This record gives sequence, C-alpha cells and structure tokens, in this order.
Amino acid sequence: MKEVIKSLSEFRNRPIAPKLLSLLWLFAIAWVGFVWNLGNIGLVDETEPLFAEAARQMTVRGDWITPYFNGETRFDKPPLIYWLMAVAYRTLGVNEWAVRLPSALCAIGLTCLGFYTLWKEEGRRKEEEGRRKEEEGKFFPTQNSKLKTRRLPLFFSTPWIGAALIALNPQTIAWGRTGVSDMLLVGCMCSALLAFFLGYTLEEQREQAEFSPVSASLFPNKWYVTFYVLIALAVLAKGPVGIVVPALIIGGFGLYLGNFRQLWREMRPVSGILIILAIALPWYILVILANGQTYIDSFFGYHNFQRFTGVVNKHSAPWYFYFFIVLVGFAPWSIYLPVAIARTRFWQRSYWRRQPRSAQLSLFALFWFGCVFCFFTIAVTKLPSYVLPLIPAAAILVTLLWSDIIAGNEPDHRRIKLDTKPNSLPRGLLVTYIFNVIFLLIIAGATFYCYNWLGDDPAMPNFPQAIQQSGLLIVGGVIWITAAVAIALLLWHRQQRWILVANLIGLVAFIIFGLTPAYKVVDINRQLPLRQLAQVAVQQKLPGEEFIMVGFWKPSLVFYTQEPVTYYRAVTKAMEYIKESKNPTSPSILLLGYPEKFVELGLQPNQYQLLDSRGAYQLARVPRTAFR
Repeated sequence: MKEVIKSLSEFRNRPIAPKLLSLLWLFAIAWVGFVWNLGNIGLVDETEPLFAEAARQMTVRGDWITPYFNGETRFDKPPLIYWLMAVAYRTLGVNEWAVRLPSALCAIGLTCLGFYTLWKEEGRRKEEEGRRKEEEGKFFPTQNSKLKTRRLPLFFSTPWIGAALIALNPQTIAWGRTGVSDMLLVGCMCSALLAFFLGYTLEEQREQAEFSPVSASLFPNKWYVTFYVLIALAVLAKGPVGIVVPALIIGGFGLYLGNFRQLWREMRPVSGILIILAIALPWYILVILANGQTYIDSFFGYHNFQRFTGVVNKHSAPWYFYFFIVLVGFAPWSIYLPVAIARTRFWQRSYWRRQPRSAQLSLFALFWFGCVFCFFTIAVTKLPSYVLPLIPAAAILVTLLWSDIIAGNEPDHRRIKLDTKPNSLPRGLLVTYIFNVIFLLIIAGATFYCYNWLGDDPAMPNFPQAIQQSGLLIVGGVIWITAAVAIALLLWHRQQRWILVANLIGLVAFIIFGLTPAYKVVDINRQLPLRQLAQVAVQQKLPGEEFIMVGFWKPSLVFYTQEPVTYYRAVTKAMEYIKESKNPTSPSILLLGYPEKFVELGLQPNQYQLLDSRGAYQLARVPRTAFR
C-alpha cells in the first residue's frame, strides 16, 4: 500500500499529472451533472416539447427560417436552439438525448471556460504570494524558512472548486438537462463575459510586455473577438437580452473603475458590432421578410418588451422572489454568498482602481451578479430561469472566498485577517458555518415531508403516495442530515477546509441516489402515460381522423405522435368546435382527456369506444354524431 501511495505521489508531482487529473475532474463533473441519464426520461410538459417539436418540424418542412409548432408559427425564441437540436436529430435520431444534448454541451462548455479563467486567477495569486514572501524574506531572513506553506491537495485548488460550483448546483443541473433555450443563452452569454475578462487582462499583459495596449489593428484581441462571437450567438439564442445584459455589466464595471473610455478604445466596438451583425442579423432579416409585422409584434413586442414591462402568462411574483430562487437554486453554496459579496469590499473604489486588471475578477463577478439580479428583479414577468445567468458569477465569488479560507489568508486591503494557523476557525465565518448546518437540516426536513405539497398536479394524482413508497425521500433526507452532522463535526474539530468537501459530497450523493431516481418516478407518473397513449393513438388513428385533447395543454403529445393535435382547455369551446367543424373524410374523432371531461362533454359510456386508459387520462374514439 505504501508503494502505491508513493507512486501516486510521484505521479502527482509530474507536470502532466495535474493537467490529466484536471481533465478527469471536469469529465466527472460533466458526467454527473449533465450527461448521466440525460435522455432516460421523456420530455417534460409543457415547455420542453415545444422546442423539441419546433426543431423536428424544421427538419420535416425544410424551413430553417420560420419555426413552427403544431402547424402554427412559433415566434417565442430565435432559431439557434432549434438548429442545434435539428443537427442532433440528424446525428442521434429524434429522441430525448438529441433534444437535451445542446443544453448539456453548453453547460459543459461554460464549466470548462470557468475552470480556465479560475486557473489563470490561481496562477496570478501564486505569483503574487511568491513575490510577497520573497519581499518578506528580504526583511526577515531568519524567518525565511517559516514563509513556506504546506502544499494543498489538488482538489483544493481554485479552478477545481470553481468548476464544481459552476456546474453542481440545482439551477445549472436542472436547465443543463432540459431541452429549452435557457442554458444555451447562459452558455453563450456567460462564456462571453468570461471571454471579456480574459481579453481585459490580456490587454494588461500586452502593456506590461511594452506593447501598446491599443494596437493599430482593426480588430481587438482574440478574447474580445470571442466575446463578440458569443454575444452574437446569445442574440440568436434568446434575442436582445443576450446583448443588453452583458452591456450593462461591462458598462457598469468600466464606469466604476474609471477606465470605460480605455475599454471602449481597446474593445473596438465598431468592429465588434459588425461581427455581431454579420452573425445574428441575417436570420432576423429573413424571418421578418417571411412573416412581416406579425413576427415583430410577437417576438419583439410580446416576448421581449411586454415581458419586461408587464405580466406575461400569469408569471408574476413579489419583488423578493429572486432572493428565494438564488437561495434554493444555488444551494448549498448560496449560504456563503453574503460573506463572499461582503469580502469584495466593493465600496472601496480607490483600492480597486489601484489594482491590476488580473486582480479584479471578484469585482467583475460582483457586477455580473448584481446587474443580472437587479435587471430581472425590475422586470415585471418573473420566472426562476431568468436569473440562471448569475449562477456562474455567484460560483466565482464563493470559489474565491473558499480559496482564501482554505489557504488561510485574506486579501491585503483588509485589516482584519483570518487566523492563518493550519486548523484555526475564522471567527468572521463562524455564523455562516453554523447556518450551513441549519440550512442542510432544513433541506432534510423539507425532503422528508415534501410529499404533502406534491398533490396539486391533476396529471399525477397518485404521485405523493408513489414518491413516499419509493423510499427516495428518506434517502434524500438522510443524505442531508449526514452532511449536516459531518459539517458540525468538522467545525468542532476546527477543520473548516473540509466543510466545502462535505457539502460537495452531500450534493453529489443526493443527485445520484435521490434526485435522479426521483426524476424517474415523476416520469412514470406524469409523462409515461401520455407517451403510451400517444403510441396507441398512432396505431389506432384512422385516415383523416382528427385528434383532440380537452381540458389541458400537453405539447408532448404532438412530439410523440408526430401528428397535429387540436387543444381546448375549456369544454364548452371544444363542444362548439366539434359541432361546427365538418370533416367528411372521418365520421369520428380521437378524444384524449381526464374521465371527468368526458362527463362534462355530456358523453355516456355507450356513446364512445374507449381505446385505452393510462394514469389520469383516457383515450377514446367518439362519433361526431354524439355531439349533436
């Protein structure tokens, strides 16, 4: 055993070892967070099938300009997500893996770029620490040997922590596994912001190398060009928000530091705008030429301006809504956000203006976090996914906090220092550590008793009993209690460095043994009956027979039947439609609904042929004469 440990230690000291281990770490994070069981459950109504079917209809119609769903135009989102899904269809076939693969790849790409950015930050910190110790060694040569610090394990390094926090949190995992445009926007927009910061520091490096920070080239440096390309893709992913929010973040950051004019010159905005227009504008021109004012009113008017200024689709919420979303969506790391934000001391503007650009990552992450949070808090329409773009910034802030905790140091501009003894407990963080334990116990309690709050969906009336009988709630609750106890013991023994690891292990265990199996239970109770009935409908449907769904809106039926479906929520409107419609090719209709909807339609059991009944639904063939 000693020989094995010695061999691993020698491998660790080789230059290639950290790189290889880092690649394995990124692979493990990507696999657990976004790839494992990605396509093993069906599409989730209501939003996911809308994107999946619109992409499928693009491939069927051969129209790559105007998106369609169920035979009607769909102007909710730009086409990039549909294009990527269509490419995945051609590669993997029309299935759930292909639908979700673009989101998963975007989340993985963002995680990798975040790792690279924090790797650069760690290199800067090590150089700064080396210079500081060298200077201290000159003044205190007798203490020079004491200046050496114990080398930390690789998994305590800044990029390893940052990659884990960016990827492994409820918000990123949920949307990285969902076939909609949200993670595509976040992947493009947040990667663009990381590219901006890398370009921002590259200009400083050029200046230190005695090159002109603003060269005579017509184009900015490579990272700024990358920024513009990614912004263009963000605009193709979700529209104007892809450029408005990054502009607010970078503009506020530059104005705060007083270098906005220099930023403006070195970023070459004219060239950047041309790059963005060259990539994003052609589709907008083509779709407007094809659909005219209808597209302008629907996309720019309803789905952008009106969402910001008014309530759309009843998605309203109080002003404090996103405080709760960030607390839960970034758990368990959100507990450390207030401390991480306070440690930036953003009010010390003179200090930040004196700092080199490479040392301003935490300040930039704070502007990133704050601008996204405030922008969508002001917006009247509110959805949990709207603040997804601030999660990487929150992860960077908490990562830099934990890097200081683990290293046992504080930035130079703070007079109150953390105790640098190896096993000491930072007094200023004691309350946060204790609240970490309490928070995990609250999550455990909520997990134990959440079945009492899960009976509101009529599509799966038996789900509370099913999830309780599965034992998954007990497993999930025990995992969080174990994590809380482990953190309490670490506090007792003054081993605060390992608190991060305890949180991470608890979260990963919950994902593997609690959350992923729970997805399967939800799918069996909510979506599987619809997929089964869709298969029955395809087999039983007569030529020319119309398929009508009454009482609810389930777009997955269109995707799985690959046939048009007529939806009516109101029973009265459905009856009016059936009575007035004339279809000489088929004297009957296929009707899908809850059993009580058949009663509300005035149908007696002897008036229709029950084809199948699954879950909360039943499928029947009904003669048109039954409605006269």
